[in-house]
Formats: sequence, C-alpha cells, structure tokens
Amino acid sequence: MIPAKITLVTVAANSVPTLRAFYRSLGWPETDVSSDEYAVFKTAGVLLSIFPIAEALHEAGLESVSLPSEPSAFKGVTLSINVDSPEQVDANIHQVQVKGGKVLNGPSDAAWGGRTGHFMDPENNLWEVAWNPTAVFNEYGAMTSF
Repeated sequence: MIPAKITLVTVAANSVPTLRAFYRSLGWPETDVSSDEYAVFKTAGVLLSIFPIAEALHEAGLESVSLPSEPSAFKGVTLSINVDSPEQVDANIHQVQVKGGKVLNGPSDAAWGGRTGHFMDPENNLWEVAWNPTAVFNEYGAMTSF
C-alpha cells in the first residue's frame, strides 16, 4: 500500500531566484537548505520546494515538457491556502497583489458558502486563497477535512 501522505510539493521553475524572492516577500519561512539553486519553504504540514525545471526533467527521466508561459495558461494544478476567516482571504489577496502576484479574481463569496480569490506567482503557478466555513485544521495548521 502506498501511504496517502503528501509531504512535499515541488514547483519546477525557470528561475529559482525569482520564485524564491516572491515567496520570501510573502513572509514564508525557508528551511536551512534554501539557496538560489533550490529553495524549500515551510508550510502547515507540507514543504514547498522550488527546483530548476531542467534538473526536475533529468531526475524524472524526461527529455522535455511543454509548460505554458502565458499568464492565462492553466498548468493543471491549483495550490490552495486555506485560512481561518473571510477577512483573511481579503487581506491575503491584497498582500499578494502588493508583493507582485497576479490577482486573477476575488476576493469574492463562493457558491459553496465560503470566500475565495485566485492569483498566479511570477511563473504563473495558480494559487487559491480560500475560507471554508466547514474546514477542520489540526494543531499544526494542516487542513484535515472540510
């Protein structure tokens, strides 16, 4: 059985220094291994790593991959930041905009009863900031159900 346990999310980057600077500007804490060649950020329950795309391809045994570069292109993955209140969605989306993220929509009330907003980082990775009134978080801040 393969454990249902996501411990690390890696974003393949064209420019590790650019993405590193963006996430640092959001106030995200880094681990001691972080550098402009490879960066790792501490989040609630999962580490976020920024890794050069050429090295990621090599490690996976792939020759190439086509990543969309246009701001409107969707790469197929949304990373989510779930917060404790609707007001935190508004504050976080505003902060992302101040730090140079591309706000796509929101913050706005969602049809499912929460509040949400979407942005892209400097390499167009899609993020959602959401408040879900039924979300349950553990003592470490990781969401365990909704």
